[in-house]
Amino acid sequence: MQLALVETFQFVATLSTALFAGAAIYITVAEHPARMALDTRAAAVQWAPSYKRATWMQAPLAIVGFLAGSGAWLCDGGVVWLIATLFIGVVVPFTLIVIMPTNRQLLAAERDLGSSATRQLLARWGRLHTVRSIVSAVATVLMLWGLLAAQAGRAGHG
Repeated sequence: MQLALVETFQFVATLSTALFAGAAIYITVAEHPARMALDTRAAAVQWAPSYKRATWMQAPLAIVGFLAGSGAWLCDGGVVWLIATLFIGVVVPFTLIVIMPTNRQLLAAERDLGSSATRQLLARWGRLHTVRSIVSAVATVLMLWGLLAAQAGRAGHG
C-alpha cells in the first residue's frame, strides 16, 4: 500500500511539473519572443489574454506538482523529492511576489499600450518568466531522476 501511494504521488508530481515546465518553456522560447517581434501595442494586447489563459492552466499544475511532490517526500520518497518539490513550489510565491506587480502594471486600464514603458514591462515580464521556466525545468529533471532511482532500487530488490 505504501509503495503504491508513493508511486502515485511521484507520478502525479512528475506529470504536473513536467506539463508546467513544458508550457513555461514554450512561452519563454516561442510565444513571448514572437509577441515581442510585434509592435508594442499589439504585443501588449496579445499578452493580456494569453497571460489570463495560461494562469488557469499553469497555477493548478504548479500546485498539484507541489502537493503530490510533498506527498511523495512525506511517504519516504527521499530527499530528491523534497528538493524537487521546493523547486516547483517556489514558482507560486515567485509569481505572486515578484511577477505579479509587473502583471498588474501591464493590465492597468490607464496604461498606454504603445509606450516604451509598456515595452520595458513586457521585456521584464519575459525575463521573470524565464526564471519560472528554468526553476520548473530543474524540478522536472529532479523528479525524473527520483523516478528512475526509485525504479532502479525496486529492480535491485525484485
